[in-house]
Amino acid sequence: MRMYDLIMKKRNGFALSGDEINYMVKGYTDGTIPDYQMSAMMMAIYFKGMDEKETLALTMAMEKSGDELDLSRIKGIKVDKHSTGGVGDKTSLALAPMAAAAGIPVAKMSGRGLGHTGGTIDKLESFPGFSTDISTEKFVENVNRIGIAIMGQTASLAPADKKLYALRDVTATVDNMSLIASSIMSKKLAAGADAIVLDVKTGSGAFMKREEDAFALAREMVKIGNGAGRKTSAIVSDMDQPLGFAIGNALEVEEAINTLKGNGPDDFLELCLTLGSRMLIAGGRADGEKEARQMLLQTIEEGTALKKLAEFVEAQGGDASAVYDTSLLPRASLQRSLYARTEGFVSHIACDEVGICSLLLGGGRETKESRIDLSVGIVLQKKVGDYVKENECLAVLYANDADKLSAAENRLQKAFQIGQEKLEKKPFIKGIIT
Repeated sequence: MRMYDLIMKKRNGFALSGDEINYMVKGYTDGTIPDYQMSAMMMAIYFKGMDEKETLALTMAMEKSGDELDLSRIKGIKVDKHSTGGVGDKTSLALAPMAAAAGIPVAKMSGRGLGHTGGTIDKLESFPGFSTDISTEKFVENVNRIGIAIMGQTASLAPADKKLYALRDVTATVDNMSLIASSIMSKKLAAGADAIVLDVKTGSGAFMKREEDAFALAREMVKIGNGAGRKTSAIVSDMDQPLGFAIGNALEVEEAINTLKGNGPDDFLELCLTLGSRMLIAGGRADGEKEARQMLLQTIEEGTALKKLAEFVEAQGGDASAVYDTSLLPRASLQRSLYARTEGFVSHIACDEVGICSLLLGGGRETKESRIDLSVGIVLQKKVGDYVKENECLAVLYANDADKLSAAENRLQKAFQIGQEKLEKKPFIKGIIT
């Protein structure tokens, strides 16, 4: 088998076999196939596409290119949740304790963020002492004991994907549905869960800006998951404005805690209930949506989800007292209110711009080496459709640097559009794919 022949085959529009894809992925991972040949293959795939069988074969080959997490020692059906990411997306912080309190074992691998805010791990480090640097043995023990554990992704998990993504990033071949779906799902499959629930975002603050693209990606990933023998479903949710009100690490942790106390934003709670319902159904804890939602709401009403969060934080070395007293979370030294310059209804919030403002304040990473300030960020006071008076507060910015605060304030002002007509509210959950 020669890589040259495979490139020509794909260039001419023919499907690659499973053996050919395995040869290609193995060779690129161990260095016997050079970058220039794999670049040519990625471009051929970009233009000619991959069918369903090819996409599944590519995903499975990348999954098996490194370590695979064995969760067989964990009792029950393990259900993983993955989000394609967005502004203010702190879902795992509330959803994981809710699902665990409802009887779903949550054994999750998460990463750090690169962009407008930190990843789940960065946000959890708002709890002093919290660490995801735990052994696999401790990870399994914690899930069996308290129902929840989160550890950092290891470099040996789906190494082919890391290498391929870095190549695609510099050869203009990122934007292909099969390659995007296989990249996401190879890591999810290697993480060892029995079932997978996906949250695919769409809108100005999402990777998939267009709704039809988000649905196409969701369908592609569900096919891969089910084809790999994992019960998989996807929710397509709105990211045309930030999720909830808080953007920034400790601020998002506080909002997640408030949600578990029964005081969360409507859109954020709805997302947790929708995703959580799919998790409970996949895990055999509920027969249908209505029963599952009631079980999840019960974890909030009875305080069991909040208690589960505290147990989880403490089990991984964190100070759980901040769960009950959020004033103990990191706090910024400066804050400034952003005021409306005209009266009317908020007609649009440029979601991606709000994310960039959080980044400017120090809440995210521009490079892998950047250091995150966990205390900074933005808390919105108004969202799309809300009525606002002239000089009424639109948002509050939190910072530790006056220059960064001024730069973010000027940019955030332009992110808000105010019109004279109230817009019809769009559905937050766009659809569910099973």
